Amino acid sequence: MWADKYIGMLLAVVASFGIGASSIVAKIGLNDVARKSSSGKSASDGFGYLTNSIWWAGSALMVIGEVANFAAYTYAPPILVTPLGALSVIFAAILASFILNEHLGHLGRVGAALCMLGSIIIVLHAPEDKEVSTVDEIVQYALNPAFMLYCLFVLVFIVYMIYYVAPTHGPRNPLVWISMCSFAGSVSIMCIKGFGTALKLTFEGHNQFGSLATYVLAAVAVGCLLLQMYYYTKVLDRFNTNLVNPIYYVMFSSATIVASLLLFQGFNTTDGSSILSLLAGFVTTFIGVHLLNYERLQEADESLPRQRLPQPLQLSVDPEEGGVHGSLMRSAGAETPTSASWRTGTHIGRGGDVYRAQSSALVNAFEMDDTEGGGISTHSSEESVLLHQRRWSLEPR
Repeated sequence: MWADKYIGMLLAVVASFGIGASSIVAKIGLNDVARKSSSGKSASDGFGYLTNSIWWAGSALMVIGEVANFAAYTYAPPILVTPLGALSVIFAAILASFILNEHLGHLGRVGAALCMLGSIIIVLHAPEDKEVSTVDEIVQYALNPAFMLYCLFVLVFIVYMIYYVAPTHGPRNPLVWISMCSFAGSVSIMCIKGFGTALKLTFEGHNQFGSLATYVLAAVAVGCLLLQMYYYTKVLDRFNTNLVNPIYYVMFSSATIVASLLLFQGFNTTDGSSILSLLAGFVTTFIGVHLLNYERLQEADESLPRQRLPQPLQLSVDPEEGGVHGSLMRSAGAETPTSASWRTGTHIGRGGDVYRAQSSALVNAFEMDDTEGGGISTHSSEESVLLHQRRWSLEPR
């Protein structure tokens, strides 16, 4: 028993390394496809990456990692294997920093840590699944109305996302494609668990391949895995791996636990502290995801080009002659005679005259624009707004 536990732990570590490394290698392959492309499109817009050997190497690592993960669930309980999946996020982050030169900011690192912490709390306090001895028993659990409703929700959600949300919002928001992968993955894990049970019983001498349910479970699992691989490739091509992996791990783990609870009809525990710990883990996870997305939005804002504001018009007013001279300010420290007179106090006793002179000067300035430009103002709309603001600021309070 203890030997099986340590074998499961070792397989889970190998699986985490394989899955974490696969995202990096696949990303290198996608970058290579995009670099060689002459159309300027993203590497995941078509299926050109299928001809890239580096991408296939990443996919092979993914398959190896998933097979090791599948074997780990056979030898060790899920409560031990699933938390070790967080190692894939750490492995991917370390490899991305050295190979892809990708990094997260401070908020991103805190968010990733909270994501892993919340997921570990959830898994450590989640109850173990019920023991299953035959494939027919898995089918009876799967026919439970709650789990069937969940499967229907997943199907409708994925179809809606594929046709209405993903085409427009997928390239801009990683949660779109990751959520599709996560929900499809939660169903695939349940099918893999059933198919694994069939294999285990068959190796023990109880052939389960005479049952149609075994083939149905295998077909659904393959279909979900293909969907996961397709959209995981797209999200890897568009976004930073240090952003994708923590979010994917969190959403995949959460969806898998929910599917397991519905499949096996409840928490299988009456311990109030475990339930509170589960809720705390979910809250911690959501905060981590929020910080990761906030980090992404900050990076998007910083990448936007900065717009230069128009230079304000400098007006020099002579109260004695009522004249005006207008020009654009060329330096931030430029000072008008009007502002100097207000600061030195030369306006005392002449406030009304100065205001009237400046008001008429502003009106004359607009008229001068019309005459000089042939009836069309030579100032921009922004400069006109500044002139109006200047006029209103000179009104006596």
